[in-house]
Amino acid sequence: MNAPTKSVQAVFVSGSTLGHVVTMTATASVGLIAIFVVDFLSLLYVSRLGRPEATAGVGYATIVLYVMVSFNVGLMIAVTALTARALGAGDRESARRLAGSSLAVMAICGLGLSLVMLPLLPWLLPQLGAHGESLAVATAFLWITLPSNALMALGMGLSGVLRAVGDARRAMYVTLAGGIVTAALDPLLIFGFGLGPNGAAWATVLSRIVFLAVGFQGALGVHRMIARPTLAALRRDVRPTFAIAAPAILTNLANPIANACFFGIIARFGDQVIAATAIIDRLVPVAFGVLFALSGAVGPILAQNWGAQRYDRMRRALTDSVGFAAAYVAVASLLLVLLRHQLGALFGAGGETAELVAFFCLIAGPMWLFVGALFVANAAFNNLGMPFYSTLFSWGRATLGTVPLAWLGAYHAGPKGALAGAALGAVLFGIAALVTAYRGIARLERAAEAAARPSLA
Repeated sequence: MNAPTKSVQAVFVSGSTLGHVVTMTATASVGLIAIFVVDFLSLLYVSRLGRPEATAGVGYATIVLYVMVSFNVGLMIAVTALTARALGAGDRESARRLAGSSLAVMAICGLGLSLVMLPLLPWLLPQLGAHGESLAVATAFLWITLPSNALMALGMGLSGVLRAVGDARRAMYVTLAGGIVTAALDPLLIFGFGLGPNGAAWATVLSRIVFLAVGFQGALGVHRMIARPTLAALRRDVRPTFAIAAPAILTNLANPIANACFFGIIARFGDQVIAATAIIDRLVPVAFGVLFALSGAVGPILAQNWGAQRYDRMRRALTDSVGFAAAYVAVASLLLVLLRHQLGALFGAGGETAELVAFFCLIAGPMWLFVGALFVANAAFNNLGMPFYSTLFSWGRATLGTVPLAWLGAYHAGPKGALAGAALGAVLFGIAALVTAYRGIARLERAAEAAARPSLA
């Protein structure tokens, strides 16, 4: 076996915490935003076929795929946290074992979830509203893409291992490579080979193969960070993996639940309002995708410093992450405010649709500042042995922070009031989660000090 490279050391326990936060977030953002843009382009290409039912079918399929991604992200968080924590404690062999075991769990769960979901499609898709051609398109799309979910899960897990060792550049290459392949193949397969929506599905499968190959090259070929999983290691590591993954999965499922609740509240205001909501859903990932990347980037930094018992650096990393989020949101929200009318025109919006999009652009900044704080706090909870709090605050925002306030806002001020109500809920839960995260670090520090006292006596 080759000697371990420098990059497999606990790189986050020294140097500027702000520098680590910026580097990890910036590189993660490139790949993540590339995926958001490519997903948008895929739907745009399908819409150019001139078959609204086909566009709707891909939309329904995307809802199902989003659930799969939520499960995979939860497992990826566990892979990253366990590997980074062991590296922070200076135990590279345990880190390799944990990486191998948790990746095996991801592959098994990814395949198992696909096998469960496929027979449910004839019931599930009509429940979402698919019928006729849209049902046929969604069904075909999912029968092509769902069997490759295990490939996506493994690729995401390998990206998590690369983030755990601090190799932000190669972690970026994993997602970026998948995005580039999809962007290149989508028009070729959809239009060139005449496959229509199925072409977008096959492009997704091929991109996942590339995603996996690039991840293996970095995590195994470069860093030698994956031990061959054994039955004994799986038995030992499956419980700590799911101790982090289970609440993280529940946390990730909170966002689609919140969107569904909000949609139910504003749907009665008519098609123009629903159209505005669809535009907003496309704007948010592109405008604030860096915050999604931040939540994944800060986790390994906190986990390594916990393993090294550097509680001062943990607090500093948390503060730097919130400061970075605030600076980014300030720039993004300014651009949204300045371009609010042009963005509506880009989507061909007019009347109430354009008005509501413009209103969202005005309030998006304050709202997403505190959503960013919630994301950072959740990363702390998931990587510092407190995943219950991540689930609690995410579902709290999805339910108590969305439904009552959005309903009251809609009752008194229509769709704009609903948006403002949902924004207020984000503020309340973002502040509460961040305060709890700081207190959690202090509690870990007190516990470590208490455990060290007997040995010093």
